[in-house]
Amino acid sequence: MTNPVPPKKRLFEQFARVAKSLASANRLELLEALAQGERGVDALSQASGMSVANTSHHLQILRDGGLVQSRKEGLQVIYRLAGDDVLHLITAMHQVAEAHLAEVDRIVRDNFESKDNLTPLRREELLEQVRAGGAMVIDVRPPSEYAAGHIEGAVNIPLDSLADRLDQLPRDQEIVAYCRGPYCMLAF
Repeated sequence: MTNPVPPKKRLFEQFARVAKSLASANRLELLEALAQGERGVDALSQASGMSVANTSHHLQILRDGGLVQSRKEGLQVIYRLAGDDVLHLITAMHQVAEAHLAEVDRIVRDNFESKDNLTPLRREELLEQVRAGGAMVIDVRPPSEYAAGHIEGAVNIPLDSLADRLDQLPRDQEIVAYCRGPYCMLAF
């Protein structure tokens, strides 16, 4: 028996399946955490502030939508993004929201723009300053995220130990704090 639903309709249902898995702020937060590197359910629960059960539920929806993959490591299930294209999808979604939702601009302006004399830099500007010897990059993320990937030459000084290590920073260079991305509060 042939499927009475036209192929185009079935195809769009699959696209909607991906979109449905994105339709939760909690799941988007989990994807952002996984963009920093693979993690277990407990670590994702702690990073997101959700219960382990709620985290597992959201991860299952993300897996059903094809956005994350998992593997067993002993008794623990480790999750990761299904591919770089998932990161591109998240970035594109951010860009669309920034371009078309006034509320995004207001939230960014009120909460993420510098409230002191610090100046946010684009990646290209930062790399230019580092290459010229005018800046040192410190990565204020936790060591596990730093180990999963970081800007070349960046020094890992987690935010909770930064105050104790200020005397180790050079006085003749700009110090640039690096974090998870444009909406991360750790670098502000």
